[in-house]
Amino acid sequence: MTSRERVLAAFEHCQPDRVPAWCGSSPEFWEKAKRAAGLDDEGLRVRLGDDFRRVYAVYSGPEFALSPGATSRTIFGIERAGLGYGQPMCHPLAKATIAKVHAYPWPDHSWMDVSLIRQEAEKYQAKYAILGGDWSPFFHDAVDLLGMDVLFLKMYDEPELVDAVLQHVVDFYVGVSQRIFDAAASALDIFFIGNDFGTQRGPVMSPNLFRRFMLPHLKRLSRLGHAYGLKVMMHCCGGYAPLIPQMIEAGLDGLHAVQPSSDGMDLPTLKRSFGDKILFNGAIDSHHVLIRGTPEFVRQETHKVLDIMKTGGGYVAGASHDYILEETPVENVFAMFDAIAEFGAY
Repeated sequence: MTSRERVLAAFEHCQPDRVPAWCGSSPEFWEKAKRAAGLDDEGLRVRLGDDFRRVYAVYSGPEFALSPGATSRTIFGIERAGLGYGQPMCHPLAKATIAKVHAYPWPDHSWMDVSLIRQEAEKYQAKYAILGGDWSPFFHDAVDLLGMDVLFLKMYDEPELVDAVLQHVVDFYVGVSQRIFDAAASALDIFFIGNDFGTQRGPVMSPNLFRRFMLPHLKRLSRLGHAYGLKVMMHCCGGYAPLIPQMIEAGLDGLHAVQPSSDGMDLPTLKRSFGDKILFNGAIDSHHVLIRGTPEFVRQETHKVLDIMKTGGGYVAGASHDYILEETPVENVFAMFDAIAEFGAY
């Protein structure tokens, strides 16, 4: 089977020739791994057996200058500072009225250039499963705009204001992804989005709040992907098991990345309860296994996870977080992917 055929079979909960493999990485780890293996980007993906490739729209909107101390700026005008993605330097809608929410300078989806996406996808000649569409982290953007504490308070005190913020944010993402899909949907396979609704100890909000504020927007994004014949997969960190029934209700076809070290994310329970309803992607512990283990320990633990998750299809193997960190030993990551190839056959 080709990688694309393998992945699509897994999404249909059929057993392909082997479990598909997924590799996500921080830029720092990726550069380290390329140096260690003496390979370029594509050569490293082939070495690891990654069955996916990803294409992106490119920002082409108004130019802007960062304020002193800022390290980055989001499409919604939030400047951030600090390590990695940093933290918001301000929350411009924290004290806003609904009128001010509507008057906020929201971005235009035409600022994202989609003209090269089809060309980028087609260079893989339908060999790999192609991820496309805008990442659409609407919950995170609402946190940036309002502040997390204010966001949750307003869910109770001013729910219509929260609705207005989320509507504007998701309108932008839907507009961008619709343009991407109009340009290149037939060359894509999976609409890949991301919102972290879990913490290490459980969901970041109750199922009731999730249903009231998040579910409608997940449904909207899922419907958009399905309208273009795409599978829809969402990245979500942490212990979000109590929300999985609503994620299935929303129409999501896959969840990435399963973190077995988080509360409620017991792999046999997840597979038994939901494995025939939604694809799981991940589940090989990034922290306790990949960072702290030895290559042989990684091999053994990967084998255990595959034995639990692969039966009946509906599983993609990979690290329990997409962003493999720089401190992860390269030999451990190679051991994980070699074990996927060794023990993933059906």
